[in-house]
Amino acid sequence: MARIDRMLPAQAPGASGRPSLRPGLLRASLWFAARWIVIVLILAGWELAARSGAVTPFMLPALSSVLERIFSDARSGALFVNAGVTLYRAVAGFLIAGAGGIALGALMARVGPVRWFFDPIISVGFPMPKIAFLPVIILWLGVYDLPKISMVVFDAIFPVVTATYAAVLAVERELLWSARNMGAREHELMWQVVLPAALPQIMTGLQVALPIALIVAIVTEMMMGGYGLGGAMLDASRFADSRGVFAGIAEIAVIGYALVKGMALVRRRLLLWHPEALEPSTP
Repeated sequence: MARIDRMLPAQAPGASGRPSLRPGLLRASLWFAARWIVIVLILAGWELAARSGAVTPFMLPALSSVLERIFSDARSGALFVNAGVTLYRAVAGFLIAGAGGIALGALMARVGPVRWFFDPIISVGFPMPKIAFLPVIILWLGVYDLPKISMVVFDAIFPVVTATYAAVLAVERELLWSARNMGAREHELMWQVVLPAALPQIMTGLQVALPIALIVAIVTEMMMGGYGLGGAMLDASRFADSRGVFAGIAEIAVIGYALVKGMALVRRRLLLWHPEALEPSTP
């Protein structure tokens, strides 16, 4: 028995033979810390630079002072009102642009006359700074929510159209031939074969369009005033409220990050069947 015991491999106390999860958790924790260490260093540098005396509080208020301003706005309810208005405009415009862009891109890929008519418009309009049309939109639609949402739609629809158009064209012809041989009609072909096959690239277009929608909503608010995060930053700058301006920047950064991560989760949920869902994701 003594010889047999000496021949057996050493085993840690309490080990059950199954792979331990601790190394994996440790690696995930280290990776998470490495991803955020840069942000932490930037925030720490911000606080140190503001308190060093090299710049005035007007030019660069301390991070702690900006956080106090954010908490004050949250207690008064102004933060939630402005953030809610901005999100309403951005998300409403994004949903309209998403639905319209997917429909138009699919039609351009499948119907020749539609492609002939819209392809020059998309080619010229995509690289063009659409915010230049804001004065015209104001003349036509006024200064309330409608022109701001319209500008969001106008800007966000282009990446959705181009992504959908390219995705539908890239669907393998063998899938279409197989579906037709099995008796699929054209509308069944579109809903059950083409769109599912094109969904990964369509989702990429939507992921590009969502930050654009938020950016355009804030820019229009800064140019037109009123409620919203952009309007609040405009008012703060008019009254030389440096803390209010930097608080708006921080709020926009957090909201933008939350929207991007939320869209990434939606993508993974919709593409559970796709090979990319099997790849490890980063936090």
